[in-house]
Amino acid sequence: MTTRSPFGFGKIIGGAVAIAGAVGLFALLDAPGASAQVAAKVESQSRPNFGVLLDPPTRSYRQRRPQRRYDYGTHRPDWRPGYHPGRPGGEEVVLVDCGGNPGTGAVEDAVRRVRPGGTLIIRARGGACVGWLNIDKPLTVIGEGGFDPRDWARNSEPTLQAPDGLPCMTVASGVRVEIRDMVFGSPRAGDAACIVGYGADIVMNRVGFHHAGDEAAIYVDGGLLDIRNAVLDAQTIAPAIVADGAVLNAWELTVTGAHSGMEIVPTGGQTSRISATTLKGTNTPNNFGPRSIGLAVRSGRDYGRVEVDNTAICGFTEGVVVEGASLTVNNSRICRSDKGAVLYSGELRLTDSRIRANGIGVAAAAGHAVIVNNVFAGVRDVIYAEPRASVEARGNRVWSQHVCRPQFRDRYRGRYEPYWRQGEGWTCTYGSYPREWWGQEDGLLGFEYYDDGHRLDGYDEYRDGYGWYDRDGRYIRDDRYRGDDRWNRGGGNGWWGR
Repeated sequence: MTTRSPFGFGKIIGGAVAIAGAVGLFALLDAPGASAQVAAKVESQSRPNFGVLLDPPTRSYRQRRPQRRYDYGTHRPDWRPGYHPGRPGGEEVVLVDCGGNPGTGAVEDAVRRVRPGGTLIIRARGGACVGWLNIDKPLTVIGEGGFDPRDWARNSEPTLQAPDGLPCMTVASGVRVEIRDMVFGSPRAGDAACIVGYGADIVMNRVGFHHAGDEAAIYVDGGLLDIRNAVLDAQTIAPAIVADGAVLNAWELTVTGAHSGMEIVPTGGQTSRISATTLKGTNTPNNFGPRSIGLAVRSGRDYGRVEVDNTAICGFTEGVVVEGASLTVNNSRICRSDKGAVLYSGELRLTDSRIRANGIGVAAAAGHAVIVNNVFAGVRDVIYAEPRASVEARGNRVWSQHVCRPQFRDRYRGRYEPYWRQGEGWTCTYGSYPREWWGQEDGLLGFEYYDDGHRLDGYDEYRDGYGWYDRDGRYIRDDRYRGDDRWNRGGGNGWWGR
């Protein structure tokens, strides 16, 4: 006998049971995965990451600042080292005339059309080409109009301008690119560098840069940067050039406008060399923000070397800084600085150079410094060394109204003679600081001549044998006696016999 429920109540109960069974089955299938994800998340947050301790950074002990480095993947997802477009280039020489046509992609397309090892010629008669050279194959890039760095004031119109917030050129790992007769412009770069290379060989000759942004104008991580006959105007708080674990060769390079000049983390293999280069800073007080440094040589995983020759570094708070590496400075000029050279650790060899500083000529906190045959001017302290530092100094000359003030000693019955104290490895030089030297130093920044030499009243007559000084250093002229006679009134044993 079958009993029927009124209003189909049995069907309703059966449907509810079916739905509950489905929900229960879904929960059983999903619960282990959810529990595993939650457990993994908790474990990842609570378990210490010993891998960081066992596998330290390969380049430098310094903390990386990824938030300041440009994230190319965000702006250009197809950019990556080793990226190859779908249509490989097959033309040996490609000429692109793209002046005044932003947004057309003509520059990017021209790069794709060039075969590996080919040449890209950029013509910008109607204005600067606007685009991003994303180079992933060996290439030569030439500006058709040519460029003479000696005519920078009149001939500095950009050949290629980067889009806002993007780089002018990126070079993939393992790629060699040569650039000639180009002027790059990145007036609104933001967090992007103008030239970027990761493990690439970038060779530039007769090039110019107009860069304004928060990052370096040229940033290379590994590889080689060889730059010659170049002018780099970088309006940035970062160093104008950053070579991190890369070999840097610079010759006839002028850097202006940047808060700092160069930052090098030298590799342990080939020595980086800077020659016939001028680094001109902004000469502004460094009350906050990063330090203003002309040339910073920092330590990496390998102990590297940098050699500087015939170079002027002017207008920075600290001229050169060495941290855990080796730097040699020869026949160069460091001027308009608070500290000429600072050695925090590592090695510094400073020879046959001229250093102008308002504070300390050379400060050594640790490491080994060799300071030989240099000229110091305007300093309040010639060489400062802490106990952990060893300093070898000899043959250095000093012009300074602070350090080189004479002292006076009684020679004969109230008649005093001047003398200058000798420092450790340096001596004071009497007379005016040479104007020719000033023109090659602070004169580069447009400052009027200032004589750092201490001039003693009446010293010329005193050296000719007339007169003496009183205990307060006032010159007293007396023509009756000359030479040694002034010390003994014409006879006797003078002050030696008293």
